[in-house]
Amino acid sequence: MIKEHKKTLIITIVITLLPVLIGLYYWGQLPDPMATHFGINGQANGYSSKAFAVFGIPLMMVGIQIIMLAATSLDPKKKNISPKMMSLILWIVPVVSLVCAAVVYPYNLGYRMNITFCMMLFLGAVFTIVGNYLPKARQNYTVGIRTPWTLEDEDNWNRTHRLAGFLWVAAGLLTIVLTLLGFTKVWLTLGMIIAASIIPIIYSYAIGRNKNKTE
Repeated sequence: MIKEHKKTLIITIVITLLPVLIGLYYWGQLPDPMATHFGINGQANGYSSKAFAVFGIPLMMVGIQIIMLAATSLDPKKKNISPKMMSLILWIVPVVSLVCAAVVYPYNLGYRMNITFCMMLFLGAVFTIVGNYLPKARQNYTVGIRTPWTLEDEDNWNRTHRLAGFLWVAAGLLTIVLTLLGFTKVWLTLGMIIAASIIPIIYSYAIGRNKNKTE
């Protein structure tokens, strides 16, 4: 699988490392240490050395990218992972890397932005996009709602992922709309995300339990 996606892997790794070039360009203007973590109120609450912020974070993300691809390649049912789903897996890390750079660098250069607003929009977009892919996912051990009941029953997998896709898209779109309307309450977004993640698991269990009763 790595050979099949070698070109995309190289491109995504290069994009993931782009923040390093940005950091080098602004090296003299960046403080040391740099703010690299922000609370739910959008205020900096965690700092790292300039070297780690510029080099360490992108390199860690490259490591995550390679681990994700390796895990997918070792999946016994990797043939069920569609090319579109594989593309989504490969592009998640570089997008996150660029979004982090778009927040961390301006903040440390003195530009103040509504970080909570930006993160809520990004989170809403991620849930909407992933939710669109979930109903199309076929049984595998790497991507999706991987409960004991979905993995042992294809019908359970399909029904659970149709529900999960609907809930994730709904949570994502609602997050985007509320954020644009100025209602950036992190607790509400987290509540929707938790609900959209837990309900499909409960639904999967219920389907499996009902099938066991009928059998």
